Amino acid sequence: ITAEIINTVKKKIIRLATPPLRHVINGTGVILHTGLGRAPLGAAVIEATGSLAAYTNLEIQLSNGRRGQRLDHVTPLLRLLTGAEDAVVVNNNAAAVLLMLNSIARRKEVIVSRGELVEIGGSFRMPEVMKTSGAKMIEIGATNKTHIDDYEQAISERTAAIMLVHPSNYEIIGFTAKPEIKQIVEIAHHRKVPVMYDLGGGALISMQKFGFDYEPVVEDLVRMGIDLISFSGDKLLGGPQTGIIVGKSAPVRKIKQNHLLRALRCDKLTLAIFAHVLSGYLHAERAINNNPTLSLFNRDISKQQQLLNSIISASSGREDIVLEQVSTFGKVGSGAYPVFQIPAIALKISHSKINADKIARKLRMHEIPIFGYIDNDEYFISMLTLFDHDIPGIVKALNKL
Repeated sequence: ITAEIINTVKKKIIRLATPPLRHVINGTGVILHTGLGRAPLGAAVIEATGSLAAYTNLEIQLSNGRRGQRLDHVTPLLRLLTGAEDAVVVNNNAAAVLLMLNSIARRKEVIVSRGELVEIGGSFRMPEVMKTSGAKMIEIGATNKTHIDDYEQAISERTAAIMLVHPSNYEIIGFTAKPEIKQIVEIAHHRKVPVMYDLGGGALISMQKFGFDYEPVVEDLVRMGIDLISFSGDKLLGGPQTGIIVGKSAPVRKIKQNHLLRALRCDKLTLAIFAHVLSGYLHAERAINNNPTLSLFNRDISKQQQLLNSIISASSGREDIVLEQVSTFGKVGSGAYPVFQIPAIALKISHSKINADKIARKLRMHEIPIFGYIDNDEYFISMLTLFDHDIPGIVKALNKL
């Protein structure tokens, strides 16, 4: 009994002394997997920013040695890439929405369509975000239909803003209607009311390049005259977890003067990584190949076939394990493109003595944890979300299974 206790204590000490956050292999077929950290960052980003874990010129101007602003490292790039007059970066898009509302509409009214009262991951709902920000929500229209007259009639002297929310994580079809964004902006500005847009997963280039359905591009929304636009850095953009606000100078200035900004700001490593990712977009076509998230969006079946062939050819020929190729579909993930399916192929793994649940657990407990998925009591690893450097780890784990 004493030996068992000592052994148990040793194992617990080892677990406590080992950093819990680890590199894993994503074989789920979900590109932006929230549980696995959403957008993957490439080796070039890690190499370029790794040395910045030490001292940096985060808030010091190299030219004159005076105090600077940390946002100066990303704001010029955001202005250039979106056409916006100014920008702010915080720790995620929920924080960005909260900051916009609190800065522009605290103790005032904000008009929002009932069809856009979304809930995002973790049960964060737009009505609760509004309440926390100090703004009073004025609901208009119906779940499936909101008309331009609904917006016009709701504007009063108490109106601080109109909030638009992009339905990035759901889709309403059938008997539906809503006004064009340009119409809403025109009416709002005629009544001297700003328009804020919670875009969710913002794109800096057209997603139709990858065969996806249309998704608003931030630059296009800026051209429409929207005053403030918020979006995530770790979704369609393919960067670290950030919340970005771009827009006109006057409302952004109010946001920068809000004391909440300090509580929601990003650290030096996040800003360094984000600046590197943004600079990759200065050449859009090159970004598609160099940004890991965009490269997965752009992955064709032939590349997936190459990865699968590498696994099968390198795996030992054991009679108790059967490896089989199947056609399937993957997903974008993290609430983006909720109904869109990406053509994919997967490796089905069967074992004569171990069921799918046990296969999944053994692969998760490998030295490099592997996450696949179970469908109809069978275990699969999708090729859509694998990288070349993942293959040796998968082969080693299968040979040990």
